[in-house]
Amino acid sequence: MAGDVCPLASYIVERVVIVGASLAGVRTASALRREGFTGNITLIGDEPHRPYDRPPLSKQVLQGKWGDDKTLLLTVEQTEELNAEWILGDAAQHLDVASRSVHTASGREVKGTSIVIATGTRARRLPFSADNDVFAMRTLDDARRLVAACDALPAHATVAVIGGGFIGAEVATALHARELRPIVIEAQVRPLQGILGDVVATWLEGLPEAAGIELRVQQQVNDVVRHKNGFLITTPHDALEADLVVVGVGAVPNIEWLHDSGLNLQRGLVVDEFLEAAPGVWGAGDVAVFPYHSAGESDFVRIEHWQIANDHASYVARSIVAGSDQPFRTVPYFWSDQYGKKIQMLGHPRPSDEVELVSGSPHEGKWLAHYRRHGAVTGVVALNNARELMLSRPLLESV
Repeated sequence: MAGDVCPLASYIVERVVIVGASLAGVRTASALRREGFTGNITLIGDEPHRPYDRPPLSKQVLQGKWGDDKTLLLTVEQTEELNAEWILGDAAQHLDVASRSVHTASGREVKGTSIVIATGTRARRLPFSADNDVFAMRTLDDARRLVAACDALPAHATVAVIGGGFIGAEVATALHARELRPIVIEAQVRPLQGILGDVVATWLEGLPEAAGIELRVQQQVNDVVRHKNGFLITTPHDALEADLVVVGVGAVPNIEWLHDSGLNLQRGLVVDEFLEAAPGVWGAGDVAVFPYHSAGESDFVRIEHWQIANDHASYVARSIVAGSDQPFRTVPYFWSDQYGKKIQMLGHPRPSDEVELVSGSPHEGKWLAHYRRHGAVTGVVALNNARELMLSRPLLESV
């Protein structure tokens, strides 16, 4: 009757809370709408910026070819169409799995009927004396800070790049394009050895020199200290003076906020073959450790590929909207533009897998090779040979 207090509604308004407002999180939100989800979506991010794409930071942005606006993942119109609640610059600090509640640094509590954890990774730091003054390349703020520092340097100033992996090589390439003098310092015998294996790493080890970039291998850095107007990098056998230092030695999954959640945390957030960490709680992107099947074997892997974040997002969105009786399957893919060349790979081989050169030659600067284990193709890697690489995809889809 009029004046009576209405009882609480007997239905539950669906709300998907996505923790992480970078690629995996934003793509999950977009895929939810594409799949027909009409409930509420909340995205929580620790950075205050509008969501942006990371790969261009070490390439076009660092070279000065792109401004921040070209890295955005969503236009203003797409953001409006998404019709989501954005909580940015307010990091998640706790997850109550039972109530599906996320607590943030500001004290906010956000409850959902589904939770998607897409908190990604951060740049690994090393215990250098000058750690607060060296540069990384992971976030938009990292890129802005490094670009500003490079703008203030004279031509041919020396920049030490510690780490010769993918990010280190891309940064060195961009610095060289800016007419600076990058020197890449690598701890292994050759770069990428721990990822691509000894054979392929040997084929690639001459790329820096061919591009006019100095590479110093088997250099374990003891410390980086402030020195005069720059830095002094010390190793057991040598020392190097540099105007700037950039550290690119891998990434660390952002899982500390989950340590009291009861979820399985081992090298990241462990999820099952349906990408669930717990009922109604999914993992997506760089933070997720998921089952991967290859050559008749199964491993739990964490793969930091742009394409994996997209594939996770699409799968999780479909699962939330319609459920799924098919486990997550994918053919991993990545690329890296470095030293004027393009490295691409399909699959997720082990460094110890056998390698067979299928076409081209390392001396020609264009080739394609297969990784094999137990007679099965586990990966395809190519240098400047995108067409043959993509034609090889069915070899992995059937595994």
